[in-house]
Amino acid sequence: LIDNGDIEYFDGDIRYKDVVDKAMDNIDFVFHLAATNINRSQVHVEESFDVNLNGSRVVFQSALENKVKKVIFSSSASVYGEPKILPMPEESPLNPITPYCVSKLASEYLLKFLQRSGLNYIALRYFNVYGLRQHTDAYYTSVILLFIKRIMENQPPKIDGKGNQTMDFINVKDIVRANILSMESKINNQIFNIGSGSSTSIRDLANMLIKIIGKDIEPIFSDREVIVTQRMADTSKAKKLLNFETKFSVEDGIKEVV
Repeated sequence: LIDNGDIEYFDGDIRYKDVVDKAMDNIDFVFHLAATNINRSQVHVEESFDVNLNGSRVVFQSALENKVKKVIFSSSASVYGEPKILPMPEESPLNPITPYCVSKLASEYLLKFLQRSGLNYIALRYFNVYGLRQHTDAYYTSVILLFIKRIMENQPPKIDGKGNQTMDFINVKDIVRANILSMESKINNQIFNIGSGSSTSIRDLANMLIKIIGKDIEPIFSDREVIVTQRMADTSKAKKLLNFETKFSVEDGIKEVV
């Protein structure tokens, strides 16, 4: 795409406004997905806030100054922390527990602040994103790759706790659709959960993968603490205002990854 001239590529850093300004010149819509992840944020706290919050500030300010029509920001369901109710609506209590989560929530408030100066935005709180070419160090979904690797090596998948913790897995292809719908929609200045609206336990995930790969093994369990034990998105707002619903089932998506 770059060689064909369909994409203009800038080698830079979202913290450097001169590069960001060049990238935003004569641009209508901005998709802001740059961040350091949860695992790294807990080891490199200062870097996490510098990239995830200060970097977002630069992106949002540049978008405002360059008069873009809308910023679509990739936030995270991690801003909720441990949920009080399931499924989790956008109005759920917010309790971020890592530098990554705190910076994502702070970036949402930064968008609200800049809205008063004329910036339009939509913030998407992604749930447990997985799919082809996913990063191997994604906190909430690296479990898929770890399980696949062990099962294919004829080793049992290792599960923290009893395996009752649940995730709301959403395929990256559905994430792309949610971003495009957000761009095309006349809705502005809203926050949406982007998940499947269903939950899958880690035990069920392990057994699903064992069945797909076709191995005769059983998962093993270890007594380890888990950060968040439950995830299930209330997606009614996204369905009503963005006409968004997931198209890829967890099992079909997992088969593709395998």
